[in-house]
Amino acid sequence: MAQRNPDPVAGPATAPATVPADGDRLAAYLRDRATEFLRSLRQHRESGSGSGADGPADAVRALRRSARRISGTLHTFRPLLDADWSESLRPELAWLSGTLAREHAYAARLERLLAALNRLSGTPALPGQADGRAGTAGPEKGALAVGAAKAGALLERQLTLARTRAHSAALQALGSSRFHAVADSVAVLASEVPLAPAARTTGLEPLACAAEERLTAAIAALPLVTAGHPYNAEALVHGLSPDAAPHPQDAPWHQVRLLLRLHRYAREVRHGDTAPCADVRLLDAGRALDRHRDASEAASAAAAAARTPRIAPATAYALGVLHADQRHEVEAARFAFQRAWSKEAVGTA
Repeated sequence: MAQRNPDPVAGPATAPATVPADGDRLAAYLRDRATEFLRSLRQHRESGSGSGADGPADAVRALRRSARRISGTLHTFRPLLDADWSESLRPELAWLSGTLAREHAYAARLERLLAALNRLSGTPALPGQADGRAGTAGPEKGALAVGAAKAGALLERQLTLARTRAHSAALQALGSSRFHAVADSVAVLASEVPLAPAARTTGLEPLACAAEERLTAAIAALPLVTAGHPYNAEALVHGLSPDAAPHPQDAPWHQVRLLLRLHRYAREVRHGDTAPCADVRLLDAGRALDRHRDASEAASAAAAAARTPRIAPATAYALGVLHADQRHEVEAARFAFQRAWSKEAVGTA
């Protein structure tokens, strides 16, 4: 039987579209992140012998990166995923990412604070050698240079101890049955993503837009007008208060940082790892919020050191100046975010 010729008016039959469904795109993204997680875990085990100085640290950063993205994606797109599986894995990934982040955070905080003390006091080296050079500082910085070395030594003792404990906690976590359970779940995820029946009828767009709306609402609640000024005197009110709680002005900004990260991850799911150029402005806003978090935590560390009993007045003075310096860095980061977000708003209008 002869085949029927195609309609000459309609032209040759076209192949069906190969654009994956939204559920398939979500599953592919999660499988890729799970594969990255397993690759990083293997790299960490292979580099644990110390063959490369940066090998284990790079592997841990990659583990954290994959864990954050999987956890954030499970949060944003949870209606498309099996509820019991998603709600059990997500907090475990958050625990792992947070545990692995602490050692690096303490090391970066110490480096930041010592560099700031060095800059503020005008001493060429901290700690230790500054004592012999205190007399070379100018009269305006002389008082600060006297206590800068002891302040640096105090911070180094406290933060190095915290870093050592964080390192031990990370090693303990990576060897625990809890971590092995997380790794097993991620290994299953690399081959099979448990989608919910709603994934066949629910698109990615509404859920991604909801994540963006939560971010926009949180930013609208920020004091961006205050952030547009170079100095916010209210930010220093709670400076060296006996209350060791986090600075009351910082929590909304930390929440925006988290929501911005979730929004970026949702864009990655929708557009792939290479998002549109507007994402560059989101990255600038994210970097400003990272600076804000780092400066805020550094200021808290300086304030905590200043509360150490029986420290010399010159040391307390240096720590107080250091705390104020980092709070000014907080304000500078808020101003940078305000400018970056304004560009983002104009670029997407």
